[in-house]
Amino acid sequence: MKRLHAELALLPGGFAREVLIAWDEQGRLTEVQPDAARPEGAELIAGLVVPGLPNLHSHAFQRAFAGLTEYRGSTQDSFWTWRDLMYRFAGAITPDELEAIATQLYVEMLRAGYTSVCEFHYLHHDAAGRPYANPAEMSLRLVAAARRAGIALTMLPVLYQTSSFGAKPPREDQKRFLNEVDGLLRIVEALRAQGVRSGVAPHSLRAVPPAALKDLLDGITAIDASAPIHIHVAEQMQEVQDCLAWSGQRPVQWLLDHAPVDPRWCLVHATHLDNTEREEAARRGAVIGLCPSTEANLGDGIFDLPAWHGAWGIGSDSHASVDAAEELRLLEYGQRLARQQRNVSVAEAMWSAAVAGGAQAAGRPVAGLAVGQQADFVVLADAMLDGLAPAERLASHVFASHRREAVREVWVGGRRVVHDGRHAEAQGAERGFLAARARLREALR
Repeated sequence: MKRLHAELALLPGGFAREVLIAWDEQGRLTEVQPDAARPEGAELIAGLVVPGLPNLHSHAFQRAFAGLTEYRGSTQDSFWTWRDLMYRFAGAITPDELEAIATQLYVEMLRAGYTSVCEFHYLHHDAAGRPYANPAEMSLRLVAAARRAGIALTMLPVLYQTSSFGAKPPREDQKRFLNEVDGLLRIVEALRAQGVRSGVAPHSLRAVPPAALKDLLDGITAIDASAPIHIHVAEQMQEVQDCLAWSGQRPVQWLLDHAPVDPRWCLVHATHLDNTEREEAARRGAVIGLCPSTEANLGDGIFDLPAWHGAWGIGSDSHASVDAAEELRLLEYGQRLARQQRNVSVAEAMWSAAVAGGAQAAGRPVAGLAVGQQADFVVLADAMLDGLAPAERLASHVFASHRREAVREVWVGGRRVVHDGRHAEAQGAERGFLAARARLREALR
């Protein structure tokens, strides 16, 4: 058994002092005791210990694409013009390059305060759209990257079949994504055989026809009735309008009426909801997956957080930014701008909500510093935070600090993967990433 003694820690009930934290060989917390004397042999942790944030929405390969579309390519640049460019990039990536890009990304995530990630993975086949000899090849490359970096992983293989509502045929540049339901479920089974926590992700209502959605949900429930289910929904107003034209319903309302939405579900983005959709989705227990840096980068809109009375978490999605604190800052600042007021939410409440919602979306016991949860936590220790009360330290990290150096240590499953702000794989991962990105840029010239 491993034991630490934290001077300050954020527990589910709030900030506490002199906290004894212990866990077993499986990395599960067995004791979290505030106001405890430091036992002999327990390592002293100075600074503020906070639960690691789950990153509930990631497309790993897009990290190598981040920053390469920040120019005006059209007088009406939008999510849709960005997607066309992203598809070109996705069409060129090899398995080796995907693993290199993901390894660097996962190292970055850890150094930024994320301790787990949900990988919404749809890049399944080769450049010609043919399955690899092992149909799970690309998924397993992400598993290898996560294990090398030391981040906890929930894999969400994506079902993708059509280009838009009404079962329109897929585009040529979507051929790497396509699967039948049985093929997608075989990838899930291959991942589970490797001990990987896995669910499924119907990509969106425009990409998965109703019959295939039902078959997918029946299939994953038969495999694992607790498996997480994630879906992109209501990200863009065009999607809402197209869904109305197809079905007469808004996308979230259609989903609520035609699918067994419950706490297993993560509605990614859900930017454009009406009151009826909000109330019913919250009543069903679904998690909203918010990705503020990507939603801002793509011009999606601003989610109305105060109007949502359910679970939510954060993700870095396209990885225009990889910074857990920044996602929370952008989320709250968006609310300030929309409502023209300050402190719509506060750092402690946001951090705790993002941990709880992220754990639910990941389908893993990563819901904070409590007995039975994984020993996933971050140590914030920076000279700029000295002398502040615990709530002020966390608020300064979220709202007033642009120094990643504040994340001094990161522990995942009771194993320290970032020490003194450094990750052991950082240099090698960076070299691999830069080589992969250089080749991809050359291939697209």
